Amino acid sequence: MTTAPPTPPDTDPAAFVAGLRRLKAWSGLSYRRLERAAAEAGHSLPYSTAATMLGRERLPREELVAAFVAACGVRGAEAEAWLDARTDIACGPAPALMPVPVPVPEDATPASLPAVAAPARTRPWRPRWTLVAAAALVTALLGGVTASGVFTDDEEVHETRTSVRL
Repeated sequence: MTTAPPTPPDTDPAAFVAGLRRLKAWSGLSYRRLERAAAEAGHSLPYSTAATMLGRERLPREELVAAFVAACGVRGAEAEAWLDARTDIACGPAPALMPVPVPVPEDATPASLPAVAAPARTRPWRPRWTLVAAAALVTALLGGVTASGVFTDDEEVHETRTSVRL
């Protein structure tokens, strides 16, 4: 490993995973050795998880990227660059600072005004926990309905001699 490690691409998930593959090739480690190196660095990275992660085109979880990068021998600012690139792909780049408004003279025409770039569109953040909570609520409601007997057939209840005499 006399050369510098590859730099992380921050364009899309497929390019990021391709960069992780290049990082593995740069390290020269097998999946089993990556597992051991991650454990030595204080991370958990099963070899099968690393192989699956590099075989897909989806963006891996942040803790897997941290473990993988550490196992490949990347530390410090270079490791932070990989995590930052992953965050930029997952959440979009950090928004730029808002420009300071410039006063416009009253006699200005639209042609004399400087062009203003439209702000980057950001996607609204939908917390994953909202979906998890909704799924748990639906499961609890269905469990309660099932336990109360709403889904049972009425034919299962048979009259007995004692119920007729009462």
